[in-house]
Amino acid sequence: MKKVLALVLALVLTLAATSALADIVICQNKVEITEAMQAYAKLYTEKTGVDVKVITGGGSSDYNTVLKAEMQSGREPDIWVIEGKSGYDLWKDKIADQTGAEWTKYTGSAYLDGDKVVGFPVAVEGYGLAYNKNILDKAGIDPATLTNFDALKAAFEKLDSMKAELGLDMVVSMVAGTTTGMTWVTGLHNFNVYLAGGLQRGDSTIIDLVLEGKVDEERFHQYCQYVALLFQYSTQEMLLNGTQDSQLAAFANGKAAFYHQGNWMDPNLIKLNPEFEIGYAPHAFLHEDTDGILVDAPSWYVVNKNGNVDEAIAYLNSLPLTEEGVDYMLNKAGMFVAFNNVESKSELPLTKAVIDWFNAGKTYSWQQYKLPDGFGMGTLGMYYELLAQGAIDVDGFETMMKDAIAGIAK
Repeated sequence: MKKVLALVLALVLTLAATSALADIVICQNKVEITEAMQAYAKLYTEKTGVDVKVITGGGSSDYNTVLKAEMQSGREPDIWVIEGKSGYDLWKDKIADQTGAEWTKYTGSAYLDGDKVVGFPVAVEGYGLAYNKNILDKAGIDPATLTNFDALKAAFEKLDSMKAELGLDMVVSMVAGTTTGMTWVTGLHNFNVYLAGGLQRGDSTIIDLVLEGKVDEERFHQYCQYVALLFQYSTQEMLLNGTQDSQLAAFANGKAAFYHQGNWMDPNLIKLNPEFEIGYAPHAFLHEDTDGILVDAPSWYVVNKNGNVDEAIAYLNSLPLTEEGVDYMLNKAGMFVAFNNVESKSELPLTKAVIDWFNAGKTYSWQQYKLPDGFGMGTLGMYYELLAQGAIDVDGFETMMKDAIAGIAK
């Protein structure tokens, strides 16, 4: 009898260990899709019996801090997100080779290390200056003309002079606070306007200069003037204390004519039911025309080679290759899907606008994730906040930014 009980106990412990091993832990960086992702995880568990746990960092919390804490927790995630070379270099010793996985047959946007496929593209994303077309129409501003600095400046001035008539609290809903965790908006996404705006896709001239500690003097000067323009026509309260939610609410409620965010915010935006047409204008920071927005596959799911590799890859395969996975990505999470077996069309306002620019062939690359780890948010982010505070003027901002960039090469 004791032997039988011992065998039963051993079997129970083996099954429990196997079940625990089958669990997948995912650490991801998109607060705005957490609800949809958790719902899909539940559906996946019901369908496969594999328990999926989703841990989220991002928005107003630093994703990289959350990820590093998970890596040190004793239970490393099986899947996590990297954002380009700096993220890959940081974790490459832990990342599994996914070459030959079923999903790899259906995309040209995988993250590669030489010939090895190591990253699953989360989505194609894009951003520019989202606009409320109803407000622009009332002000007599054609968004198609907003393709250079002078046109944007004139539009901002006109809208500012009509704020009471149009019901605006600000012209541009823009955030820059360090305490609110929004330096990814400034030190990464806005800085990429300088790195890639107006350049041919794949042109790395400017990011290469930055990595050498240098800037293109005239281009950088125009960029800094553009940052100052955006800040001038936001409010100090929004710049310094605004969160991802309050920034969105100002735009969705018609209190701001423009909104500095990308199509990843669609799931949150549609909950606020904006009653106006939305499009994207370029971040047209140059005096010459910049007729395009910034679009790329900027983040990838990687698999922990020391984790549950087979189950993790099976989960990733399910996203573009099952009806439920496609529905989650396309409809529930509102993604512009990076797989050619999925037709990306969307009625979600920001994503639809990104797809329109993409289909027109008017897009620029994302180069910000080639910056050294922590440089954009941690180093540059503080200078944007100082400008927003009024602690420095635009000339001081330009000098400090150039000094910080020069430090990369040291």
